[in-house]
Amino acid sequence: MAFSQAGGGPSNPQINVTPLIDVLLVLIIVFMVFMVVVSMSKHKGLEAQIPQRADDKSQPVPIDRTIVIQVVWSAQGQEPALRINQEEVKWDDLQNRLHDIFKISAERIAFVRGDDDVDFEYVADVIDIAREAGVDRVGLLTKAQ
Repeated sequence: MAFSQAGGGPSNPQINVTPLIDVLLVLIIVFMVFMVVVSMSKHKGLEAQIPQRADDKSQPVPIDRTIVIQVVWSAQGQEPALRINQEEVKWDDLQNRLHDIFKISAERIAFVRGDDDVDFEYVADVIDIAREAGVDRVGLLTKAQ
């Protein structure tokens, strides 16, 4: 029993790619909209307080509420001396003195300035003592050029 096949054989099944192209175009459009939305968003990172270099040397004199703790190198092998706004302070009295200063102050900001010859260990100790005394923010000062 032979059957005659006019087309040359059985027809092969074929995939209809039109719906796949439609899905692909929709995905491309969604991706492009997503890219536009992301590029237009104003995402902020962490806020940093960056010191600004002053171009003009005629700056106003800092007001009295600015607290500067100086770590002054005294001699090789000895602990450096401490000053709070040019007032001599002993290491043992530093925390109590800072606590008294910032007890009535609304802004609890202090700056630490260390001499070039002082090890950073002493500056870190001053920062730690200041934080324990209730100082919220501690800044580091460098030499004015």
